[in-house]
Amino acid sequence: MDIIDVKKNTEQRMHKSIETLKADLAKVRTGRAHTGILDHVQVEYYGNPTLLTQVANVTLIDARTIGVQPWEKKMVAVVEKAIRDADLGLNPATQGDMIRVPTPALTEERRKEMVKLVKGEGEDAKIAIRNIRRDANEALKKILKDKACSEDDERRAQDEVQKLTDKFVSDVDKMVVDKEKEVLTV
Repeated sequence: MDIIDVKKNTEQRMHKSIETLKADLAKVRTGRAHTGILDHVQVEYYGNPTLLTQVANVTLIDARTIGVQPWEKKMVAVVEKAIRDADLGLNPATQGDMIRVPTPALTEERRKEMVKLVKGEGEDAKIAIRNIRRDANEALKKILKDKACSEDDERRAQDEVQKLTDKFVSDVDKMVVDKEKEVLTV
């Protein structure tokens, strides 16, 4: 492994951390309904835990209501129970073979809890990015120790890794601020 590989690997891993943060922030509920809330709900389907999106059509009915249409009529009760048991604070109601999931308006207290959750997710992402930086710096030191590069090259590479780290940490900060605004908007 050489310096170029270390930098490339570091940048790829930092991109993955950002993608993970995006996915985690998408799960955080805002005042409006969105189908992503139900993405991780699992349903018992023929004895196997299966994602809700693989056994039903999930759509937005209006700004505050999600519609879930199971593909099999016998799955309606199972899907409704899975949504209720998912600990999302949602109370689905069945109308024929359609399940309506109204999302309650967030209280001011709940919004503040959501902001704390968002900040925690952001901090976790920053920690992951810093750990990636540490791994890269250790790899660079090993390359130097193995005499595969000069001290100047190693120093330059560490500076570039630090610049990458700063860029990704600022991206995390921006994503967290944007999500906070979204959560606090009534």
